[in-house]
Amino acid sequence: MAPIVERISDSWELGEGPHWDVETQTLYYVDIFGKTIHKYTPSTKKHAKANIGEHVSLILPVEGKSDQFVISIKREIYLITWDGVSETVTKLKKIAEVDTPLDVQGNRINDGKTDPTGKLWAGTMGSEPVTGKIDPYKGTLYSINKNGEVKSHVSNVHISNGLAWSADLKKLYYIDSGEQRIDQFDFDVENEAITNRQPLFTLKKHNIEGFPDGQTIDADGNLWVAIFNGSRVIKIDSRKPETLLDSIDLPAKEVTSVAFGGPNLDELYVTTARLPNYGEKLLPPVHGAVYRITGLGAKGLPGVRIKL
Repeated sequence: MAPIVERISDSWELGEGPHWDVETQTLYYVDIFGKTIHKYTPSTKKHAKANIGEHVSLILPVEGKSDQFVISIKREIYLITWDGVSETVTKLKKIAEVDTPLDVQGNRINDGKTDPTGKLWAGTMGSEPVTGKIDPYKGTLYSINKNGEVKSHVSNVHISNGLAWSADLKKLYYIDSGEQRIDQFDFDVENEAITNRQPLFTLKKHNIEGFPDGQTIDADGNLWVAIFNGSRVIKIDSRKPETLLDSIDLPAKEVTSVAFGGPNLDELYVTTARLPNYGEKLLPPVHGAVYRITGLGAKGLPGVRIKL
């Protein structure tokens, strides 16, 4: 049976950062340009959102807490309290700040995720005074521990994007969208270090238009990658470089990120955007919506709550 693609939300400007919370069977995500955080509960089909007032690129539930989340605001990481219903959040507490030198203070965090141990990894991109016109190679990939200590891992990044880890914690898969490829690193969890960067999959070698954006890994070790400007999600083999396993078409052109969810972790949730696209006006409700794909024959790994 062919995969089934279903639209499950209204249209947002820049949907991003989907995170499936196993404990509550809930999908969290953000609208970066809409400056809002979102919650979707499939069992009730209820949506809730709260206004942050600034660019917010990630939302992660805190381990052991029912109403606490870590979010990003521009270049900073905050702990917030949110009941998942109200249109506002409370008790903002700054945890960390990145890209502090004067020449990169126009940067913002673009994507972030917890590794399998519950530690936050987040990357930045350069300033974007006009949508799509980004100050290039000003971003950095960081890890941030529970004490708010920041460690830099990759510099000169164009747009820091998708993160995923192998189940044995030996590999980190990483996307700098400007490079138009997915890379892999050797991952040293004990020393919080990554080394030996190698290309894993190059879009141009497979005549795939667009840019790799967010990604996730399934229980079989395959990567699922959102293709911005490509109207698709691709499935690649993490163990065999340059191996395309599948391609799933979506009605929205700007596909931004992916996360497995559902009771059996066999549903793929996909965020999209409706940014001005080379003069092409991308209209709602198709563009900018969140989609659910079923019938893929794959299962994901549980999303990890952040440990503070």
